[in-house]
Amino acid sequence: MSDDSQSRRYPRNLQGVLQLAVEAGSGSECPEPVEPMSEDRKTWLRDALAEVCRGQMDEVEQMKQCLAVLRKEETNEQERDGADDRDEDEDDERESAFEMLSELCENLDNARDLMTLGGLDLCVSRYLRHAQGELRWRAAELIASCAQNMPQVQIYLLGLEALPLLLQLTDSDPHPTVRVKALFAASCLVREQEAGLKAFLTNDGFSVLMRGMQSQNEKLKTKSAFLLLNLLNSHPELKDTVVSMGMVQQLVSILGTTHSPFHEHVLGALCCLVEDFPQGLADCRNPALGLEELLRRRAEELRGKEECQEELEFCKRLKTLCFLKDQPSDDNGMDR
Repeated sequence: MSDDSQSRRYPRNLQGVLQLAVEAGSGSECPEPVEPMSEDRKTWLRDALAEVCRGQMDEVEQMKQCLAVLRKEETNEQERDGADDRDEDEDDERESAFEMLSELCENLDNARDLMTLGGLDLCVSRYLRHAQGELRWRAAELIASCAQNMPQVQIYLLGLEALPLLLQLTDSDPHPTVRVKALFAASCLVREQEAGLKAFLTNDGFSVLMRGMQSQNEKLKTKSAFLLLNLLNSHPELKDTVVSMGMVQQLVSILGTTHSPFHEHVLGALCCLVEDFPQGLADCRNPALGLEELLRRRAEELRGKEECQEELEFCKRLKTLCFLKDQPSDDNGMDR
């Protein structure tokens, strides 16, 4: 084989083969005369396909081994005396298995295979309910990895009733990382997924987001506000549902707390709720909320801080929508 063919790197999976084909097809804009494939090229192509198939099989075997670790029966209470060290080792093995599966399932083919192998059933039925917080959050993380951009996997997980359990963990789990990872997994089942959104509404998901934004967990606050903003942008028809549950008042109350970067998403959500929606606008204009003065003070606080420019823009936009729509404004749009 020529030096050129030996120096080529084999793609690791079927997605890599597809990318290779795209690159080969886009090498020239002008069609060239078809020439017979050289023997070196044929040999390289056969080897590349064999390598892909072998690599894919190796990854499936790795997933099976990880699942075997996760399926092992745990030490029961009668056997626990004197077995603490063994329990610790078993938990370490399980954590390593989850890490490996999460890495492997970044490949969409592997995510689908894990579903077929029963790995997602195991996550939902055992590990989202596990006594160890480290294993609960790793199970939620794996679910998120598999569900992202995979409608087939999303529908499967919704059929397992994963979403109500994830929302429950988001709302009340004592482990802060579990709450964050559970919300991430829930968002992967809800965004761009109509069946997931319906289940989210049935399980009072917006109340979960509201409480998440009011928690002491900064990451949970940020993810809750971001998901709210995303859903309102994607589904304007949800404004009535959100406003009728008092979301405007809650969001303004949150803005009145010590400043935090997640307030950018809160302001964005308020902008969504007042645009082309009279009830949201009326709620924001309620003098009892003191929103106009709050926005003025917040703008003064943010002005000149380069890292806060997007939040400042939301401040300006919200003030204009609510209080200055028919009035002239200065360059900052905030002082009149």
